[in-house]
Amino acid sequence: MRSVDEHQRVVSGLIGPRPPVAVPLADALGLVLADDVVAPLALPVFDNSAMDGYAVRAEDTSGATPERPVVLPVPEDIPAGRTDELTLRPGTAHRIMTGAPVPAGATAIVPVEDTDGGVDTVAIRQPREAGKHIRQAGEDVAAGTTVLRRGQVVTPAALGLASALGLAELPVTPRQRVLVLSTGSELVTPGNPLRAGQIYESNSIMLAAAVRDAGAEVAAVATAEDDVAQFSALLDRYAADADLIITSGGVSAGAYEVVKDAFGREGDQGVEFVKVAMQPGMPQGIGRVAGTTIVTLPGNPVSALVSFEVFIRPALRRAMGLPDPERPRRDAVLAESLTSPRGKRQFRRAILDREAGTVISYGPPASHHLRWLASANGLLDIPEDVVEVAAGARLPVWDLT
Repeated sequence: MRSVDEHQRVVSGLIGPRPPVAVPLADALGLVLADDVVAPLALPVFDNSAMDGYAVRAEDTSGATPERPVVLPVPEDIPAGRTDELTLRPGTAHRIMTGAPVPAGATAIVPVEDTDGGVDTVAIRQPREAGKHIRQAGEDVAAGTTVLRRGQVVTPAALGLASALGLAELPVTPRQRVLVLSTGSELVTPGNPLRAGQIYESNSIMLAAAVRDAGAEVAAVATAEDDVAQFSALLDRYAADADLIITSGGVSAGAYEVVKDAFGREGDQGVEFVKVAMQPGMPQGIGRVAGTTIVTLPGNPVSALVSFEVFIRPALRRAMGLPDPERPRRDAVLAESLTSPRGKRQFRRAILDREAGTVISYGPPASHHLRWLASANGLLDIPEDVVEVAAGARLPVWDLT
């Protein structure tokens, strides 16, 4: 059987990045910059007021006190957004609002709190030194400065900076587009009545959510019965718009394995079916269909989601340049004794106590026990050469939170 590490390398090798694109700022959040961003202009663009108050020549406020204020005429009002260029004459003041352009000749701003708030004249009760409460042009960003770096994740603050610089788009590595295709004639869409022998379909909802959680985009979600023609028709319909196809079910050794049947039991149409030395999730498939990468997962829900975590999630995040493609790994002290199948790397649902540094397995190891995975916060990673683990031993745990 193929090792987990080897299958991880194969999957990662077939999931590559899409070409960089320029996207509108509204669509860039959470993506990774494909190139450096250089400021096309300075920030602030012009000298502007940091306070609501009065633009003055600093020397005109010399000696002002609450008892003997300096009184100056106010010939101009400067709200934010005023675009004509003004010049402050000596011995006068301009009433000015926060963010408004400082008139030529002004060297300080007197906050309105230190005045009588006058409109025609203003009584200034405190002197102001030159430069006080003026935001100088370029003091935040000089034109030509590299302000965002290639490989940086676009955050709300980065978007604010780009917008303030007048940029309408950013160069990014686009999200991977993923087709999620669930198979099985027994599957019924939730909300519809069940007949004998039927179950509600859960894998497509679960895997589509995992795709989004990994930072990728769901191109489409579909369900096929155990019918090769129907399965192939869904691939023909959706695959061209996807960078990756994920199927669940139809890859075991039974008589009605639609994914295997569609690509040939020996994978003679570009898909390789293998057994991976792991539990859960032994039956796997990987290849290309009409140039699009396809990863075929087993159908049991726990097997499908654990396989996604082990093989697909890190490969997707690497392809998008996202940080921390791997789940955090922590060594924790096992609070119980466990057994594990010889020759298989076992991933067991677990409850990790981060403060205490301990971990316990959670629920049975079988791949149909979805309830326990839904409440677990970790996966115990038991090496394939380990058969028994005693309480008190330290084991690696994948932190799923």
